[in-house]
Amino acid sequence: MPQFSYRARNAQGGLVEGTLNVADRSVAIRQIEMQNCIPIRIDVVAGAPEMVNGKAAPANAPATQNLKVPHGQLLIFTEQLGHLLQAGMTLDESLGVLEKRLKHPRVQQMTSALHQSLVDGRSFSQALRDFPRIFPPLYLNMVGAGEASGALPDILERVVQHLMQEKSLRDRVQQALIYPAFLAVAGSALIVIFITFMVPQLTSFMSQTGGSLPLPTRILLGANQLITGYWWLFILLVIGATVGFRAFVRSDEGRLTWDRFRLSIPGYGRIRRHQYYAQFSRTLGTLMENGIPLLKALDLVTEIAANKYLEGKLRDVRRSIIDGANLSSALAKQEIFPELFTDMMAVGEQTGHFARTMQTIADVYERELDRTVNVISALIPPVIIVLIAIVVGFVVYSILSAVFEMTHSLQFRPH
Repeated sequence: MPQFSYRARNAQGGLVEGTLNVADRSVAIRQIEMQNCIPIRIDVVAGAPEMVNGKAAPANAPATQNLKVPHGQLLIFTEQLGHLLQAGMTLDESLGVLEKRLKHPRVQQMTSALHQSLVDGRSFSQALRDFPRIFPPLYLNMVGAGEASGALPDILERVVQHLMQEKSLRDRVQQALIYPAFLAVAGSALIVIFITFMVPQLTSFMSQTGGSLPLPTRILLGANQLITGYWWLFILLVIGATVGFRAFVRSDEGRLTWDRFRLSIPGYGRIRRHQYYAQFSRTLGTLMENGIPLLKALDLVTEIAANKYLEGKLRDVRRSIIDGANLSSALAKQEIFPELFTDMMAVGEQTGHFARTMQTIADVYERELDRTVNVISALIPPVIIVLIAIVVGFVVYSILSAVFEMTHSLQFRPH
């Protein structure tokens, strides 16, 4: 019967090595998993124990700190790694396959570094921490929980589901706002071009006929002179406003004020709030479902808030939980979530199905987000069209009033 040498991680994260006399590699993997360990490397012993590739780790640690891959590539990497582990491969073998299969240069560099880290005896979650711009804290903690529980393939499948839901949510919001944004930019450009190039040609002839131009026409010509003569001032104002705004939001007080204001902007604030409600509940439910303690899970959802105002409120929630309050009552006290949200959460706490309830809450607010985005995206184009029509109508009226004034003056001019 063949003999296999193996290297694995136990539930405490320790490195375990040994040999097994079993029929084949799949049996060896099952026996290691029955010991609540995650197999990292399994090799056939031919005569003498096979030496592990002991070459030194590449000196690329500083480079990995800044390495970044697209979100879609991270999704593909995680999904395929989970499939290979489900098929019975070890982490070492799976990463070796992905290193050859995935063609994206930065993904190959990342996979090669992860593979080498495993060969050097580090755990998978430790290796992932070398890439802080690729793997968020949520990803790292879920992988760590999977290693501790011996269910890494199942955890990776849930990570894939979470990444797909997060990507779908972000894509729906972006796609719904593309057309209104394009319409606003195109309309503004059309108005500027019309006032800058067409109006002077139409009004120059009228001004040569003599007489005073009507007030609307003079306003139009003043706008033209302002745009053509002081365009550099507008650029300076935009640059100054941008620099001033960035300096303002870099300060703690400024960032807090801006993040709080963003949540209160009509339309946009509602979208941001519902997006965070869905993200908060989905992430918290996923973490709790995978065995992450409540306080640790709350720290992680605080990190992904990307809003100083919400982060401060959630830190107050954490202190309330430490003092003995339950999560739903602590959130209700801060008044950052609607009553429906906290009421549904309280039901999940009372029934003992908290993680499942949080996923249900996420579904509710994702549907609400879709409705809000659809309504707002349907309202924005007509509003933009009306504004453009008002400006264009004013331009046309200014020109026609000048034409009428010129005609009237010609009629009464002595021959």
